[in-house]
Order: sequence, then C-alpha cells, then structure tokens
Amino acid sequence: MIPLPPSHLIAQQVANALAEDIGRADWTAMLIPADKQANASILSRQAAVICGTAWVETCFQQVDTAVAIRWHVQDGQKVEPNTLLCEISGPARALLTAERCALNFLQSLSAVATETQRYVNAVAGTRAKIYDTRKTLPGLRLAQKYAVRVGGGENQRIGLYDGILIKENHIAAAGGIAAVMEAAIALAPSDVSIQIEVENLAELEEALQAGAKSVLLDNMSLADMREAVARSAGRAVLEASGGVDLKTVHAIAETGVDRISIGKLTKDIQALDLSMRLQLCD
Repeated sequence: MIPLPPSHLIAQQVANALAEDIGRADWTAMLIPADKQANASILSRQAAVICGTAWVETCFQQVDTAVAIRWHVQDGQKVEPNTLLCEISGPARALLTAERCALNFLQSLSAVATETQRYVNAVAGTRAKIYDTRKTLPGLRLAQKYAVRVGGGENQRIGLYDGILIKENHIAAAGGIAAVMEAAIALAPSDVSIQIEVENLAELEEALQAGAKSVLLDNMSLADMREAVARSAGRAVLEASGGVDLKTVHAIAETGVDRISIGKLTKDIQALDLSMRLQLCD
C-alpha cells in the first residue's frame, strides 16, 4: 500500500481549499433547511485510475463530522466510465458546501495518477522508470507526488531540501562541472542526493570524471542517449528529460536510460470528469 502524505498536511491542504471557497459563508447552501438530510453519489464519467479519497473524506469531515462516506473504490483502482465511486450521506448543507472542493481534489489527483499510468504502460518491457519533477501546483506538491506513485511512477526529489540538482546556471556560476561537483560532494549530507544536468556527451564525460553518480541528460537525441548509456557503463544513473511525451517515451526508454522525468505528469493534466448527484431525504 502506498503511504499517504502526513495527515496534518492533508488536513491543511483541505482547510486552505475550503477557506478559499467558503469565505464568510456558503450563502447558497443556506437556502436549504438546516435540518434537511441528503444522500449523494460520486461517479466517474471516464476511465481512470482513482486517487484522492483521503482528501475527499477530509473535505466532508471538516465541513461536518456527521457526514458519512461509503467507498466502492480505493486509490490506485482502475475504473470504467460511469463507475460509482462512493455514496455519501449527511446534512444536505454540508454535502453541498464540501462538494466542489472534494471533487477538485479527486478529479485532479486522479488525473495525475491516470496520466502517470499511461507513461508507465508505455515503457513496459524496458528498464526505464517514470519520474515526476518539481513542476507541481503550488501547495499541492506532496499530494501530486502521491498521485504519481499511485499511478505507478516514482518521485524525483521532493524539493530543494532533499536533493541537489546542478543545472546549467549552477555550473556557470560555480566555475565549471569539476568545480561544482567538488563543491556538491563536500556540501551534501548523506541523505541529500546529487544529480548534475548535462547537454552533450563531452559534458557527460566531464561529469563522470568528476565523480557524478546521477546524471540528467537534457534534451539529448536518441543516438546521444544510447551513446551516453554505453559510455557510462553503469557508473551513474542516467535520467532522460526534455521532449518527452506519449509518442516519444518508449523510444527514449529503449536507449537504455534508467529514468525518464516528465513535468507533464503534474503540470499539464486534464481533470477527470466527475459528477456528484444529490437527493434530499424525505
């Protein structure tokens, strides 16, 4: 089972979303009598990998603890169009107030998981693993990275604090590949990874000579990636990045790279088409 982000983080993300939406009051929900009860159901209108059930539950619970949810699916489960995902019961006002935020989380995280699985399936039979990036929605990084794992992908560094990624500007500012690698090795604690980005085979050779154990191949051609794999000969983990989409990812994986990182997994998603139907109790 894939571990969720910390519960306090989910609670804070939900609290922020509800505060943004509700503000002073949900005037529209107040048109319904306060004592009115209702039942509701959430359906998926399209095939998907479901993700975000914990956020949905937290949305309804933060609005009213009297709300009860019965799930028919769990995170990571594939569903077909018109699948019933869950049934909800409780005060009608609470169901209506929490609806939008709950659906926002569920449709967004399910979209990330679904897109990730498409890429994972596309590289099946190769050694390559699919990785995300830091190109995430502000405030939702751990949620989106959880969704990537639910879809079968892997997480790149979570943030600036748990990994060094030396890019072109860092290299230029530090005085070159050898100099920046020496500084990184001297600086990094044991729990902070070091990766360096290279743009050509000459830079790859320099990085390997400087002790690089993880190298990001930035926008290299397929031929150069194959040559990079041959030259590295297992001395470093090689990660391809740039120009990756569902049409190109399998060919990239066939070059023999270890990892393929894709910003599209978290920044260019199309929200899952969901529907919540509500019925008032007699």
